[in-house]
Amino acid sequence: MSLSDIAKYIRTWGTTGAVAPSGKALARRMVRHVDPRGTGIVLELGPGNGVVTQALIEKGVAPERIVAVEFNPEFCAIVGERYPGVRVVQGDAYDLDQTLRGVHDGSFASAVSSIPLLLREPADRIRLVKSVLARLPQTSALAQFSYSPKPPVPASPLDWRLEGSGWILMNMPPARVWTYRPV
Repeated sequence: MSLSDIAKYIRTWGTTGAVAPSGKALARRMVRHVDPRGTGIVLELGPGNGVVTQALIEKGVAPERIVAVEFNPEFCAIVGERYPGVRVVQGDAYDLDQTLRGVHDGSFASAVSSIPLLLREPADRIRLVKSVLARLPQTSALAQFSYSPKPPVPASPLDWRLEGSGWILMNMPPARVWTYRPV
């Protein structure tokens, strides 16, 4: 991680929710549920500087299978330069219908999110999880990390199952991964 990356995170804290990029241990945990042998598209929300994107690629997911939605134009440029083949879409993850229109209108094989959900109202968070899960097959999941001991979106037995990881202590600050699965 360069000083330039750290400076970008500090400048953009209000949209990134972090003062430093996610660590490799957290990124590997985020992509654990993704099938690298599949052919479907993987949705990545909030790639930032691409730490989770790199973990997807290292796991064996072809860059052409990744659609990354990022709000910040600086991070879009970074991910686009570092990971040729990844489709980087500048837009609002909280409005996926508009953001993905004409880019990918179908379903996704799986999803990962590094969006700072706790910076938004609970209703927005719930709407985002529902929107992503509606685009996933029953057998897949959305992985979302958080620095909070509680999930950013609580379990909803009629809509999704929720699993929490232990603390990833190799990340600074320590974080947990919350996995949402369609019911």
